[in-house]
Amino acid sequence: MRKIRIFEHISLDGVIEHDGDYTYGAWTTPYRSPEGATMLFEAYGPNFDLLLGRHTYDIFSGFWPNAGDFPMANAINAATKYIATHRPESLQWGPVQDLDGELSGAISDLKLTEGPDLIVIGSSTLTAVLLDKGLADEVILITYPVLLGRGKRLLSDSIDARELTFVDSKTTPTGLLINTYRHLGPLKK
Repeated sequence: MRKIRIFEHISLDGVIEHDGDYTYGAWTTPYRSPEGATMLFEAYGPNFDLLLGRHTYDIFSGFWPNAGDFPMANAINAATKYIATHRPESLQWGPVQDLDGELSGAISDLKLTEGPDLIVIGSSTLTAVLLDKGLADEVILITYPVLLGRGKRLLSDSIDARELTFVDSKTTPTGLLINTYRHLGPLKK
């Protein structure tokens, strides 16, 4: 059975938006370092597939195939990409497979197959579904030492309370925290 591991880059106040026309579009850039990239790549594990929403897939397909020859790019490009989309005919960057049918059922079925862990990067809409349906196994938060005040949040107010347990923490030389949590399920009252 595969694990689903969610990775999110996040500010201290829960903002995840960091590209496009967002006012502070490059807020993650000053905190990037070779050591941090190595730590993050190690957190992904030696072998993984990707589980992505369509918007994130489109962003990634415009970047990763042209990113160059280095371990993280090679691993991301080689990974099978499972995509939540209503437009499967336009998926070009592969290996790729669309998630057919009702989303949570398709993901449940995918988890039961043999293969490497499924890594979710970005894809905040998909993240909410995975947590709400109890399909996520781990949440890895890459926390930046900034407060952004406004912007897209990791989760909306519509998700039910969830309980996580702390597993591990690492710190990069630039002050990023890479915190790993195991998803336990609904928060007990």
